[in-house]
Parts: sequence; structure tokens; C-alpha cells
Amino acid sequence: MSILVVGVSHQTAPVSLLERLSLDADGVEKLIVAVHGTDHVQEATVLSTCNRIEIYTDVERFHGSVEAVARALCDLAEEPTDEVVPHLYVHYDDGAISHLFHVAAGLNSMVVGEGQILGQTREALRHGQELGTVGPALNAAFQQALRVAKRTHAETDIDRVAPSLVSVSLDHAEERLGTLTGRRALVVGAGAMASLAVATLTRRGLAEVVVVNRTPSKARRLGLQYDARGADLEDLEAELAVADVVVSCTGAVGTVLSVGQVAHALGTRPRDLAVIDLALPHDVETGVDDLPGVALVNLERLAALTDEDDTLVDVLGVRRIVAEEVQAFLTARRIASVTPTVVALRSMATGVVDAELARLDSRLPELPDEVRAELAHAVRRVADKLMHQPTVRVKELADSGGAVSYAAALADLFSLDQQSVDAVTRADGVQP
Repeated sequence: MSILVVGVSHQTAPVSLLERLSLDADGVEKLIVAVHGTDHVQEATVLSTCNRIEIYTDVERFHGSVEAVARALCDLAEEPTDEVVPHLYVHYDDGAISHLFHVAAGLNSMVVGEGQILGQTREALRHGQELGTVGPALNAAFQQALRVAKRTHAETDIDRVAPSLVSVSLDHAEERLGTLTGRRALVVGAGAMASLAVATLTRRGLAEVVVVNRTPSKARRLGLQYDARGADLEDLEAELAVADVVVSCTGAVGTVLSVGQVAHALGTRPRDLAVIDLALPHDVETGVDDLPGVALVNLERLAALTDEDDTLVDVLGVRRIVAEEVQAFLTARRIASVTPTVVALRSMATGVVDAELARLDSRLPELPDEVRAELAHAVRRVADKLMHQPTVRVKELADSGGAVSYAAALADLFSLDQQSVDAVTRADGVQP
């Protein structure tokens, strides 16, 4: 089995396509189940964020699996394959592990180093586990990816120097409005991104931060965490009328803030308003920034802004850690792949020794016990010494391209029963 990743992100596709491919929680579940049900796929889960959809699978073979996984995504999103496929990327086997570790560490995010991806990676693993579509291969890869991401945060300053999407957005809002100190902010939504927005806004000295959500209790609960005020979605236009900054990140399907709503809230009073749309699909109608005094920053514009800024974060330390961890994981996986052959070889040798000692017992029953014990010890030592070099050598070769073929050669030379090798594989949870 080998891990296969088929994905699309802000690095390969326009936001308009990502918007059409975006999935809610129910859609993610349907995609996982659909992919898991295709031929050659043994395990599956989906990593879905505001700027990427990645399908992780453990497959029997590469050819055919890529097409099946891509087709499942297009079918669920009801998008023509010829419009989606050119924007897809594929990573396989060692490349898939490397990609996952880089993603979890925040190195492939729109804003390098943003911390939300760690929780989203954990959610992808949890979702697959709950659906029963994640087995030992994906579980091991995702668990290690999470540990790698935590290590990068613990051993580098990435948390301090890497701004989130919210921070970058607010920086650009300040370019339009001037300092945010003493201003009023409105946050639409109460999920993880909204929580990050409220937390970031309250650190910038605003006069008031208001949280609006379809469920008032969620808005109030989020507000209480950060000394902000919660309000009902029915109060949206009234709160909009007195806001200087609006951050919308609801995850809803369809427009939350229309041109007409914003125009009505502004009335005849000319003033600057910064509108930040961090949702996918978009919460805010794109024509909003055609209104006098209104500046709109959405994910598409953020992608352009952050691509232009190559000094956003020094990621050399994080890249070094990820590279080390990828190599260590792949080495351990290769060693694990030959372990069943080594165990089967030693089991065969033990069986031969036991059979010969039993034959000796039957032919020389008069041997004294101490002599019998010494003979048994000598024969076992000979067998151990004969087995030592092949088993050491196969582990030395585990990090080279010949590791698996060397294990196969051992199995062939010693006529090992493949069922015995497979039994060790199943018992140890090793992926062949």
C-alpha cells in the first residue's frame, strides 16, 4: 500500500474555483465515503480549509486511483472534470508524506506559518477515524504530521513572527483607515476563524468589538471570552452602520453581506469602511468595494498580497525540522516494511533448530542432560550468527532504494512462506 494525495489549493487554482469546490461538514463526509468506496482505495480522509481541499488515501496502486479520486471530487462538487483536473496536484508515497508534513507545519499556507492548519489537520484525522475510513497507514502519517507541527511551534518563533490571515488583513485595513485604536469592529460568524478575528482585534485597542451570529448564544459566548459584545444576526445592518471594520467568516453558503446592505448601512454619510472577507465561499458580494469609501479584502486579494511579500516569515528553521522529520519517518517506515521478512526468517531458523534438536533427542536418548543442553546452546548460537548478518544488512539498506527488493530476495532465497510474512505484517500493523 502507498499514500496518495490529490488536492487543489490557492497555489494551483483561482479562488473562484476553490469557492465552487468548497464543502461543508456534510460534503466533506460524503467525499470521504465516496472516495473510500472506489476501487483500490483502502483508507481515506479529507483535509478541507478555506484555501485547500486535499484527499488523502492509502491505495493498492497509483494508476487508476488518481482518476477515481479526482472524479469523486468533481462529481460531488458538480464541476466538469476538464475545468478541475488542470488545477489538481498529486503526491504519491514518499512525496505524499513530505507534502502532509509541510502542510501541517503551515509551510504551504496562504500566509506561511499560520496556526489554524494544525487544528484542521487534526480534524481531518478525527473525521476519518469516526467514519472508520482511516487505518494504520493514514493514522501513522497524520499522527506524526501533528507531532512535527507541534515541534516546529515549540522550537521556532513561527508563532510570533508568522501572522495569521486575520493579522495580515487588519494590517491592510490600517493602511486604509489609519490606526484601529478607538475604532469599532464587527465580526460576522462564531467559528474558529471568527474566534481568531475577535482575539486579534481585541489586542489592537479598538473601542468596541461586536460579534454577530445566526445563533445569538454562540455570539455571546465568543464575546464573553474576549470582552466583546454578542448580537443577533437580525442586528447586522444596525451594527454595520456604526462599524469601521467588518470581518466576515461564517462558512455559510451564499452571500451574507450584499452591496445593497452595505450601501444602506453607510447611508449618505461618507466614511471609510474596511470589509474583510475570510470565508470560502465568499460572504461578501464582490461589488461592495465599488461603493465610495469601502475597501474590500478577500482571500483572492490576500493571496496576491502575501505572494508579493516574501519577507513575511523566515521559515528556514521550520523547513529544516520538517526535512529531518520526513527523513526519519520514511526511514522508520522502510525498516518496518522489511521487519515481517526478518521476523519470518528468524522464525524459520528457530523452527529448523527445534526440529533438529528434537531429531537428536530421538536418536540419542541416552545423552546426559548437561551435554544435551550444551549442544542445544551451541546449535542455537550457530543459527543466530548465521541470521545476524542478513538481518543487520537489510536494516542498513532500509533507507535505500534496494531495501524492499533485498527483503524479497531474502524471502526467495530462504523459501519463506508468504503467509507467514503476511501474518507478521498483520500482527504488527505494518503496511506492506
